Formats: sequence, structure tokens, C-alpha cells
Amino acid sequence: MTYSFDGFDRCSNRGFVPSLPSRLGAKVCIAALLVLAIAGCASPERSAPVPTADVVNAMPLGIENARFYPGEQHDEILAEFRRAADRQRQALGLGPDAMLPPAQLLAISGGGDNGAFGSGVLVGWTAAGNRPEFELVTGVSTGAILSPFAFLGPTYDTQLRDVYTTVNADDLYIERGFIDAIYNDALSDTTPLWELISKYVDEAMMQAIAAEYEKGRLLLIASTNLDAQRPTIWNVGAIAASGHPEAIDLVRKVLRASSAVPGVFQPVLIDVEVNGTKYQELHVDGGAIAQIFLYPPNLNPEDIAHENRTAYLILNAREDSTWTDVDVRTLSIAGQAISTMIHYSGVNDVMRIYYMSKEEGIDFNLAYIGHDFATVEDGDFDQAYMQALYDYSYQQALNGYPWKKIPPVLSGAGTAEGD
Repeated sequence: MTYSFDGFDRCSNRGFVPSLPSRLGAKVCIAALLVLAIAGCASPERSAPVPTADVVNAMPLGIENARFYPGEQHDEILAEFRRAADRQRQALGLGPDAMLPPAQLLAISGGGDNGAFGSGVLVGWTAAGNRPEFELVTGVSTGAILSPFAFLGPTYDTQLRDVYTTVNADDLYIERGFIDAIYNDALSDTTPLWELISKYVDEAMMQAIAAEYEKGRLLLIASTNLDAQRPTIWNVGAIAASGHPEAIDLVRKVLRASSAVPGVFQPVLIDVEVNGTKYQELHVDGGAIAQIFLYPPNLNPEDIAHENRTAYLILNAREDSTWTDVDVRTLSIAGQAISTMIHYSGVNDVMRIYYMSKEEGIDFNLAYIGHDFATVEDGDFDQAYMQALYDYSYQQALNGYPWKKIPPVLSGAGTAEGD
């Protein structure tokens, strides 16, 4: 999980992997101004947040390895990977010191409705007949929604396709009136998204994730602990395998939180406990900190003992910057400036993963939306747009996806698609 925890996905005009559709990106800027305007006004109630000294010690459902803070818990993350390697050896009937077969790793970025791109890549890959089983799957924002289906493999392809080709904005959120938004927790009510997540994340899916976790495979999803200003990596397989009666509710909350664009979509309160005292953490979109993560740095081969590793990065947006005729008004200027910063933060994320991969001998493969996709979106979560994007990436994968071996910026692509 190379941790590229730079801010991104805010006020984007479809630059590098925005977590938001274009119009929602502008709403983030409006939401930020509203926050400043109404500071000190009454807000929705919540339980006490975790005191700063106890942040790392707080446990959801009492599950010690349910989640990790990468800055403070690097050793714990490495220990989880070692335990996964031991489970994989046992599942394969290997000795305790045996080398493991080659590992396939998958990281899926944010991108809002551009998640249809990743959906098409994965389902088309299945149809091509050479989609691997991934030892590790990670997801952020819309990538978090994609990741359980990607983790469980082709038997979930129908659901993976439907989530990104049969829904529209009304299936995800309800826009609030101006006054309601001011005194509430976001511009939109995401109860429809919660219901959609709950439809797909059922007991059968939880049992399937738990079974794969026991074989040594890992499913990791990122959110942002807003109280603590920390990236949070959720160990979904461990939660599913815990057997806790509230595990399914926690996984659903994690998925909702990872997609909770601050100020636009509702944040998610997650119950935790420290030394018998109950608290609540406020979690939002993982994209507030990281666009994409793949692998912990400094993870030596002996820690996981795989003969070699191949990494696939699916970026649900265009790699190139987007030219815009900026309206000379405050919000337009601010939005485009933030979009530009976000674009290059995202470029840095991919570059960091690329150079880490070279250093550690990981085979690097990158997918993103190319210049040859020209369909224009008509509003947020436009079903016709998402279907067209799904068809575009599906056909590419069906015919053997042209994975990029280096980031386009290094190939001299600039504002054009690189090979």
C-alpha cells in the first residue's frame, strides 16, 4: 500500500481522478464557504470524539486488527501481512518457510461515476479469460465500492456491472434545500447510497469475504478520520471473519464513509471503545487524504515471501490535465486552482507508487481513461455516460487491456495519452 496521502478530488473539473462528478466538485467549494459562514451555529448531535491520546487505541467492535493508522501502526500492518502469508501457506499446503507463488495486487482509485471505467475493465478482463485472483485489493472512494466485487472475483461481475450502469443520482443521494444544508451535516442526504450498499453487502458477501481472508487474501479500504486528521485503512476481511453480529453494519459504514465527499455527502459516525468508554469517530471520503494506495513502504520480500509481485492500478479518470475556459469569478477561479493542485497531487501519487515498484521489483501496470473516450456527461451520475464508459473499458479489456508500464508524465505524454 504505497501511501500517497495527498489531498485530492476536491473542486475538480474532471482532472486527474476526481472523486466527484464535475458539478459535485463545484459544490465542495460552496460547502466550504458555507462552513465558514455558519461557524458556531448548531450542528447535528454526536457522541464524544476519541481523545487525541487514545486515537490509535480505539477499537471498533473490539476487533484489534479491524483497521490501522499507517503513520503510527506500520509494524502492526506488517504483522497483518505476515499473518496473511502464513494463512496462505496453510491454504496451499506449504511449509512455514516456503516461498509463495507470484502475488497479484490491485489498487482502485476514486472517481465518482467514473467508477464505471474500473467496472468495465474488471468485467471485460473476466471475459478475456485471463483475469487473475488478487492477493491484495485496495480501494478509495468509488474504488472502495468497487473493491469487494473485485476481491471476490468473476462470480460478482453481474453486481459489479449493475452498480455502475443501472443507477443514477437519485439512487445515491437526495439534495437538501439551502437552509437545511446549512444546519445539517452535508449538502446531500446519502440514505439512498446506504440502501444501495446494504443491498449488495449482504450476509452471503460477508461470508465470502471472510472465507477468502482465511486463505490469506486481504481487502483494504481507506477512509479519513476527520477528528484525528488521519488516514484509516480498514481491514475488511478481518471484520468479516470476526463473527461479530454487527460486522456487516460496520463494513457498510466503512464503504459509505470512504465515499462521503466532505460537505457534499454525509459523514459517517463509527462507534468505538477505549477502556470501556464509548466514543464516536467522524469518517469521510478516503480521498480527503489519499487518491490511491497499493502497498506499505519498506515491506521486504521476506515479510510476505512471494516469488514476485505484479501490481495493477485502475485510475477511474483521465491521467491528463483538463483545459477549461475559467469564468472570472471567485468560485470558478478557486475551483480551478484547487483542481490544478489536486491534479498534480494525483500525478505525484502515481509517481510515488511507480518508483516504489521499481525499487522493490514489483511489475507496474496502469489503466486510465484515454483521449479516445469522447462521451460528454449530462449531469452527475448520468446513466448514459456511465454505460458508455463501461462499454469503452470493457471492450479494451476484452481485447487485452493495454496496461501502461510507466506513468504518462514520464513517457512525455504531457496532456496526451502515453504508451
